[in-house]
Parts: sequence; C-alpha cells; structure tokens
Amino acid sequence: MRSWLMMTFIILLFAYADLSAQPPTLTPPQYRSRKPIPYTPLREADVMWAKRIWRTVDLREKFNHPLYYPEVKTQERISLFDVLKDALLATPPKLTAFANPALDDEFKIPMTPSEINALFIQWEPTQVENPNAPGTFINDTIKKELGPADVKQYWIKEDWFLDKQLSVMDARPLGICPLKEKVSETGEVLGYSPLFWIYFPEARQIFAKVPVYNIKNDAAMLSLDDVFRKRMYHSYIHKETNVFDRTINSYQTGLDILLESERIKEEIFRMEHDLWHF
Repeated sequence: MRSWLMMTFIILLFAYADLSAQPPTLTPPQYRSRKPIPYTPLREADVMWAKRIWRTVDLREKFNHPLYYPEVKTQERISLFDVLKDALLATPPKLTAFANPALDDEFKIPMTPSEINALFIQWEPTQVENPNAPGTFINDTIKKELGPADVKQYWIKEDWFLDKQLSVMDARPLGICPLKEKVSETGEVLGYSPLFWIYFPEARQIFAKVPVYNIKNDAAMLSLDDVFRKRMYHSYIHKETNVFDRTINSYQTGLDILLESERIKEEIFRMEHDLWHF
C-alpha cells in the first residue's frame, strides 16, 4: 500500500513538472470595447504657458518599428497606416481626412470619398517590353495601391502647456499626417510628400481599439492610443510657433537644423525644470 502511494506521488510530481515546463498561454486583451482614457480636465485659466510644436516621426528608427510593422496586416496586429486607411475607406468613413496638408494644418478642408479613393490608388510610370518589337521597351503606367511600405514618416502636431492647477507639464496631440515616400524611376528616394491631416481627438476612439506590439513584454500589449498618449516613439521637432510661421529648415541648413531642434526641446525641458527650481 505504501509503495503504491509512493508511485502515485512520483507520477503526479512528474506530471506537474511537465505542465509547469510548458509556456503559459497568453490571451491577448479584448480591444473591441476599449475606450480612450479621458484627459485630465483643463481650464484655460490654468494654462500659464503653452507652446505648439510640430514633430517628425521616422518609422525607419528601430524604436518606431511597432508603428510601421506589419507591412501585411494579421489577425492580431496592424500597422498605423492600415488603421488610418481602413477607417477612411470604411462605409461610412470612420475618420475625416483634411486636404492640402503641406500648406494647411488647421483642419479646414475635408476630403471627399472620391478624393480619398484616388489618393490610395495611384498610377506609377514604368517601362514594359514592346509586344510589337521584342527587345525594346516603351513607357507605361501601372496601378499601385498605397500601403504601409510607402509611408516612412509622420508629422505630429501637438500642444505643450503648464497646468498651474496640477503643477505639471503636459502635451496633447492635435493632428497626425502620414508622409508618402517619393521614389524616382531608378528607385532613388527623392523626399516625402504629406497625404492628409487627421484630427487626433477624433482618431482616439479608433486608436484605443488597436493593439500595438510591446517590445519589452508580450503579455502587456499596448493600444495605439497608449503609444501616442505616453509618447512612446522617437521624433525630432521641425517647427514651433513663430511670427513668420516657418519651419526650421527654412532658416537653418545642415547640422544647424538638428541643433535648432534640440534647442527647442531643451527650452521646453528647462521650462518644466524651472517650475520646480527653488
């Protein structure tokens, strides 16, 4: 009897060890019913200092890859551009795109559905073999659908302010604009062109339902709204509010552009630091 109990104990011990060796099943959180976390109420009278800036987020940086990948959406993950694209092409549209992004970032001119469809379907020049003269090529155009691989940068418009009621420095995004990569016929990158502006407070309802890959912990997935609310991305400043309404690269060149960007960043940091300086 005692030997039988000992054998049973050993079998159960090995069975428990086998189960504990298996990796736990990670159940991703349910995002369908998630809502964005509301901002702290803010009175205009409590804003003692404010600065509006424009940032460039380069998705080629490793830290920003969760916003770029996957290039082909899966059941659990989707890129930032596909989120915007699906919301704009939905019937009815779930977001409003605003036109003339290079010159107007005040969300004045909404784009029509036909303009949005034309924006995502583009015709690119190419060379194809001439069927009437083998070995020769003629110029032609091919139909191409705009995808995540074509968008490598984003502009973000945001407000920084000091809340004297809470004694904190805070930032709130106002808009986001994807930039399409301009490529020559030889494959050379010529620059970037803005596509449209999205009013960020409107997009928060959608972003809160989109999971984003967490580099540090697979069990703690983040939402797209969390990434922007916590500013979990690398960027550099390319414009601040000024009397001439000009960007940094319009009055600085070369390395001085980055130095000016760092100067603005340092100015904001010192403003918050001096708040607590005794």
